[in-house]
Amino acid sequence: MSKRKLLSIIILLVFVTTLVGCGNTAKPPVEENKVEKKVEKSIDLNRDAIGENGVVSAAKPEASEVGVEILKKGGNAIDAAVATAFAIGVVEPNASGLGGGGFMLIRYADTGEEVFLDFREVAPKNATPGMYELDENGRPINEASTLGGKSVAVPGEIAGLLMALEKYGTMTREEVLQPAIDLAENGFVVSKNFSRIMGENIGRINSFEATKEIYLKNGLPYEEGDIFTNKDLANTLKKIAKEGKDAFYKGEIAKAIVDEVQRTGGIMTLEDLENYEVKVRKPVKGTYRGYEIVSVPPSSSGGTHLVQLLNILENFNLRDLGHNTTDSIHVWSEAIKLMFADRDKYMADTDFVDVPLTGLISKDYAKELYKKIDMNKSAQDVKAGNPYKYESGSTTHFSVMDKEGNMVAVTQTINYYFGSGVTVPGTGILLNNQMDDFEVKPGCSNSIEPGKRPLSSMTPTLVIKDGKPFMTLGSPGATRIITTVAQVISNIIDYDMDIQEAINVPRMYDRRGELKLEGRFDKKTVEELESRGHYVEVSDKDYDGDFGAVQGVMFDKSGKLHGGADPRLDGKAAAY
Repeated sequence: MSKRKLLSIIILLVFVTTLVGCGNTAKPPVEENKVEKKVEKSIDLNRDAIGENGVVSAAKPEASEVGVEILKKGGNAIDAAVATAFAIGVVEPNASGLGGGGFMLIRYADTGEEVFLDFREVAPKNATPGMYELDENGRPINEASTLGGKSVAVPGEIAGLLMALEKYGTMTREEVLQPAIDLAENGFVVSKNFSRIMGENIGRINSFEATKEIYLKNGLPYEEGDIFTNKDLANTLKKIAKEGKDAFYKGEIAKAIVDEVQRTGGIMTLEDLENYEVKVRKPVKGTYRGYEIVSVPPSSSGGTHLVQLLNILENFNLRDLGHNTTDSIHVWSEAIKLMFADRDKYMADTDFVDVPLTGLISKDYAKELYKKIDMNKSAQDVKAGNPYKYESGSTTHFSVMDKEGNMVAVTQTINYYFGSGVTVPGTGILLNNQMDDFEVKPGCSNSIEPGKRPLSSMTPTLVIKDGKPFMTLGSPGATRIITTVAQVISNIIDYDMDIQEAINVPRMYDRRGELKLEGRFDKKTVEELESRGHYVEVSDKDYDGDFGAVQGVMFDKSGKLHGGADPRLDGKAAAY
């Protein structure tokens, strides 16, 4: 049987889930572009690049090259980031694009000024807490929150990227969008990962005619080595390059988006698009062993809980415990469970909910949580703590740094692979299914409200040492983003790894007492963890994309820029 025929009969698993309460709704493990289940074991681990002038590390080599070319032409790090963002939406359309949203974190080397742009999608004005009819397991009937027009939140990507360019960039829209236009119009070579992802999501793709026309070839997924083009998207990008934000949020494209969303069961209106606003917010800050951590504030939980997790871990001497030993994995597991218990209870869009941010990132609160960790026993049924008394007063990611030390970290998403499945006819725009990142149960901090941003785990992060730029990094991977970014930071600070080594080494994750390990952990370590009460699940893949796909750039000891990219996907750094 041919590869195409095999791919055409892939059975898409539907996960049966149970509604437990606020923050504990079990969801299919594909939220916010959770990365792929299967990765080849024989993969190229040499994904890094070293340069003196600038480095871009993105999830696709074509996008990294676009960013570096912008730097070579005299653009700054923001110009390169915006160009990379538009390009990655073309070459990795399953994970992000014009129909989605994201976050951008910027730091200027000369002034130390930090800027955070929140262009996360928002709930339409007609959205309500009980807008989905739920089944006996507490999940929306007919996959209404994940498939079709009712799952679509108002996109923010174009508004965010163009604001960044206009306020902080130096080049024109035409200059930074042209590489993405060229890739959409002339095409790019389909990778093994992209082919496989299309095959694994063929059911979603087949649900909508306009999506089928773009992402299937003669009714089957594109094969590795094929040339993939999206002429409609190229034309949309040309219109945006010429007319700016209004080309998307007003006029014929806006009408086409609303018409298709409503035709497929959604509630978005022209007013929703026209009224979309980018939020400029104050980054979350913390420290870890003398390094300053600068990360994303709510509506993402990522930055707050990254700082919280690192604060707990700072109470342990991880270097002495050893890297990926039974003791160190136990510590990580227990700290992660405590962190997630707080995330589930407290975190939401702070424009709508009072979140105890100061308490959650307090070192004193972290010490209180640290005291709950028993080195000999895994805690079960972990409850949220009380941070209030410490109150004073896929997804895709890419990183950019230039020789001056300007830093940009961008994480953007359409949520599930291929989002809602809805492509707007004639535009090439694939729309998000971000409404599923809300709690579908009313009465929770993250329940649906009009204009509200759904909770995210995206964690674009900057690391500063002695006031000087040190590293920028981030990852896709839903709730695993937070733990993945924390592990890479620890690998570098606690164990003196370089950026690529820190990305390559095995990872772990623990959500609610299920400790998951990549396939390179030894049997003895697993047995010792189980003897402490851990329920351990070991992946059958040595490099498992379920554990994130980090792209990062750091200044190495020689003073050069060193970009690292994750071999778990198609990531590749580029430098000059």
